[in-house]
Amino acid sequence: MGPVLAGVLQLLALTGALALAYIPLGSYMARVYSSDRHWRVEKWIYKGIGADPDTEMRWPAYLRGVLAFSAAGVLFLYLLQRLQGVLPGSLGFSSVNPAQSFNTAVSFVTNTNWQSYYGEQTMGHLVQTAGLAVQNFVSAAVGIAVAVALVRGFARSRTGELGNFWADLVRGTIRILVPGAAIAAVVLVACGVIQNFSGIHEVGQFMGGSQQWNGGAVASQEAIKELGTNGGGYFNANSAHPFENPTPFTNLFEIFLILVIPFSLTRTFGVMVGSVKQGYAILATMGAIWLGFVALMMWTEFAHHGPALQAAGGALEGKEVRFGVGSSSIFAVSTTLTSTGAVDSFHSSFTGLGGGIAMLGMMLGEIAPGGTGSGLYGMLVMAVIAVFIAGLMVGRTPEYLGKKIGSREIKLAACYILVTPALVLVFTAASMALPTPPHSMLNSGAHGFSEVLYAFTSASNNNGSAFAGLNANTDWYNTMTGLAMLFGRFLPMVFVLALAGSLAEQQPVPVTAGTLRTEKPLFTGLLVGAILIITGLTYFPALALGPLAEGLAS
Repeated sequence: MGPVLAGVLQLLALTGALALAYIPLGSYMARVYSSDRHWRVEKWIYKGIGADPDTEMRWPAYLRGVLAFSAAGVLFLYLLQRLQGVLPGSLGFSSVNPAQSFNTAVSFVTNTNWQSYYGEQTMGHLVQTAGLAVQNFVSAAVGIAVAVALVRGFARSRTGELGNFWADLVRGTIRILVPGAAIAAVVLVACGVIQNFSGIHEVGQFMGGSQQWNGGAVASQEAIKELGTNGGGYFNANSAHPFENPTPFTNLFEIFLILVIPFSLTRTFGVMVGSVKQGYAILATMGAIWLGFVALMMWTEFAHHGPALQAAGGALEGKEVRFGVGSSSIFAVSTTLTSTGAVDSFHSSFTGLGGGIAMLGMMLGEIAPGGTGSGLYGMLVMAVIAVFIAGLMVGRTPEYLGKKIGSREIKLAACYILVTPALVLVFTAASMALPTPPHSMLNSGAHGFSEVLYAFTSASNNNGSAFAGLNANTDWYNTMTGLAMLFGRFLPMVFVLALAGSLAEQQPVPVTAGTLRTEKPLFTGLLVGAILIITGLTYFPALALGPLAEGLAS
């Protein structure tokens, strides 16, 4: 079997598995967030935190809950790292320095999981499990909660109430992420991923000598890392490490975990707004972009020039031979089109155009299918923009799901789509202009610029992957990427929740002959076009200086 055919078959198998999970998981999540019953364990949690889960919140109160909970998470994780040296389970590692502690705390709370450290040489068992793994669950649950609040904004009318943040947070964690991650962890352990709390020990090498390795609760963290679109690896090599991802099957299974909740949330959206066809339209948009990017990535990586690469069957530099070019291409596209950031190959070693495709996936806003929750609310904001554009073309007041898109709504949507590009471009420009930070670049020219552009694209869009050629463990990059992650996560949430509150207060508009049918293929095509054009106009100059220049020169 040739490598191209193997990659295509893996893509077909993955698509089939996602299709099988789509309806049951999507419908289940809709029931989770629509139910008025509370599980006993949930009642204990509400009592412990002093929350009334039956109290409805307007968008300012919902936002205060999101921000307060996230701020507490940053503080707790920061202190846990700073005190690691005197806490049990540290494996002898010292406390993490302040700049890196701030960066890591922000990174995991914002669902970014950007790592400027070697996991197996920096974090002990306590920080990995009680700190990082816990945030993998709750940060993903926060994203889903905000998405559900926006869906309620479309589904409800003549009220500003969007549900209860604490109930949404707890339900998402207890009913969706914990059982899903538990099942996934069992599968990973059965396939060879390690799960223990062993200390540091010597491991023999094939060529003689030895190397120090520590164990850890890797399978459980790997499961929620992918299922919650987090991406932070237990080891520095992330999902390219054989302890995290030992076989081609686990590699494909981890890609499935990355995609299954974001894609299935479109079903949740359709059920909650009372029209599954609307969910299928959003799904078609996400799926078309994802498949298109996978096809482009496979083409660039399989068809690279040069006799050595042609003899190897593709661009194998930086890729695990046990996965191959096809599977690595699917993983790279899936992790950058979501807010995951896990890697099974080094994106810096991809072809110039291949690295540009990975970067462009993040620049789209990670909405195809995007992160857990963040992908859905990002795509719905883009749908509002597309409806507004359609309304301008026909001279009619734009409507979406029975709600008028007026000046307030379009201003909030516009602010949403402007936040991350501003962060990416401003921080990249500052890093290239100042004299000290560029010394972190291991490469010069177009590729060196791509390293910096990729870093701030990843941080601002809460992805977390890196180009691997940039030394980001400096005070400048730890601080600046930390700020980019904070602003890139929570400023968009402000606009999303404000938009949800504005929509929920409206009275439904009846469907007429002039209403744009947003469940039809025509709207799907309009939405795909709007996404690509807006992103292209925003980022093309920066891409032309980096990956495009490198790709055309090779």
